[in-house]
Amino acid sequence: MEVGSFAEIEEEFVRRAHTMVWCNCATIDPRQRPRSRVLHPIWEGTTGWIATGRNSPKSRHLQQNSFVSLAYIADPLRPVYVDCRAQWEEDAATKQRIWELFKGTAPPLGYDLSRFWGNVANPAYGVLRLAPWRIQLADLLQPQNVKVWRGSV
Repeated sequence: MEVGSFAEIEEEFVRRAHTMVWCNCATIDPRQRPRSRVLHPIWEGTTGWIATGRNSPKSRHLQQNSFVSLAYIADPLRPVYVDCRAQWEEDAATKQRIWELFKGTAPPLGYDLSRFWGNVANPAYGVLRLAPWRIQLADLLQPQNVKVWRGSV
């Protein structure tokens, strides 16, 4: 069922995504082949945040194609699919805020980013902003309960 506004799915979406924590994230490589890896964004409404390395295959893929597809499947009967545009955030204040967001969020969703990058000034530390253009809350046992929201990305 298509929903008219994000508000109609927001609570369930954030609850399911933050409960599952880990998602598969697929990018497209320069030869137009999909490539997947496991990540865990933190969602603030329709904005997702990923703390990740700037010098990775993912980073190189996003230079060519900024779209990603996420699949949360910890509950295989009630997966969540999120198709997004990903954008690197270079602003120091945003990078600091997201560093604190991850540090201040209870595990397993939050964690101390210094384990990977030492401090926020490390040039290898990157912040990806996710802007969804489609979110699907699936329910394989009750297909009539599937909800799809479409954004304007």
